[in-house]
Amino acid sequence: MAYTTPEATRSSAPFNRPSTTLPQLRFPIQPLQRFQGASASIKRPREIAHFSYNEDHEYREDESSIQYYCEPCIGANLCDGFDTFNRYEEKEDPHLDSLLKTLASKEKREGVKVDADFVTWRGMMTRIMTAPFDMFASFEMFATLHQGTIYIEEDFQAKAAEIASDSRNPPNNRRNYPRYYNQNPSREMMTYWGYKFETLSLTPDTPASTSREFLENRQNTVVSNHAQHCSIVRTAFGSNTVILGGEVDGLWEPKPDPSKNPDAPIPWIELKTTELADPMTDRDILKYERKLLKFWAQSFLLGVAKVIVGFRSAQGILRSVEMYETNQIPGMVRRGTRCWDGNTCINFTTAFLGKLKEIVTEEGVYRISLRKKAGVIEVWKEKEEGTGGILSKEFLNWRARKDGDEKGNLEEPE
Repeated sequence: MAYTTPEATRSSAPFNRPSTTLPQLRFPIQPLQRFQGASASIKRPREIAHFSYNEDHEYREDESSIQYYCEPCIGANLCDGFDTFNRYEEKEDPHLDSLLKTLASKEKREGVKVDADFVTWRGMMTRIMTAPFDMFASFEMFATLHQGTIYIEEDFQAKAAEIASDSRNPPNNRRNYPRYYNQNPSREMMTYWGYKFETLSLTPDTPASTSREFLENRQNTVVSNHAQHCSIVRTAFGSNTVILGGEVDGLWEPKPDPSKNPDAPIPWIELKTTELADPMTDRDILKYERKLLKFWAQSFLLGVAKVIVGFRSAQGILRSVEMYETNQIPGMVRRGTRCWDGNTCINFTTAFLGKLKEIVTEEGVYRISLRKKAGVIEVWKEKEEGTGGILSKEFLNWRARKDGDEKGNLEEPE
């Protein structure tokens, strides 16, 4: 009998820890001195697989959605086309399905099990890695152990509740916005600015192979976030081996031929937008360098070499573009406001992953929780058996067949 997962287990349970449940791990963030000094050994992220989503957001195990950087036109209005934005939003919990589907395909193709201590999306690791210097950080995640690997995913319902709460409480520090946006652009508009910048900065082929007509009409292209390309990498924090999947915005130049140079880094880029204050006060500089923490962590984790930042006005007009080498960003901050330290982030993540391995040693579902301003990450077991839907039925069936594990033929408890 095939390994089946009842539909109910594929939905994340709402965050509601029983008052009698004590955490199995309390990992305090402070004092940070515990994590200062030279960083733990890190293995450079190396791509082991990839996949794309097409314009209908359908999974494709190919490179069809890769794009290339082409400098955007300064002065472009990032508000243009908002009314025709073709936005994709997750309506159901995606779990780790696309990541696991790609890993299973790789195993079938190569005949070798993809092994690691942890498998997760890049976003989960970014939240953990930036927690030491993000005073407002909060997250809810689930983890499960299967065949020696800990799989971590976001609590989809908790994230949806957070987004809904943010929508009901818009920021109150907006100023100088156009009258036709009621001088207070929505979060949706500000999100759109980021996607618009990507549309203006990317082409489906190298710039040299792209027609002049296409380049000159990028401002009129309908903005869509359905198509994406995701890179899956293997990396390590100290002795903790990690497989991460995450979206990459584009390439600086074509990917190197792995058959000729398998160790060559891939020239990925990360695109970001932020407001450019004029003039920049000390407070503005501090705010910007705090933003650089997330820019750096996201790129560092996937081995993205360059971060390209579009500076916009408060009204959404693109004023300038700056390019940073990812590995130089921590040094910039160290010479500036010193509001965060990259080595501390790496050491914190290494220590936490090591502790998590000591706790998640049995099957079941564990919750990883950081409440806003709590200053401590807590881990406790929510379910004694099964994977809680974190792992797809297809992945479990494949692993059971591959390993000839008779236990894999049992039905997962509800």
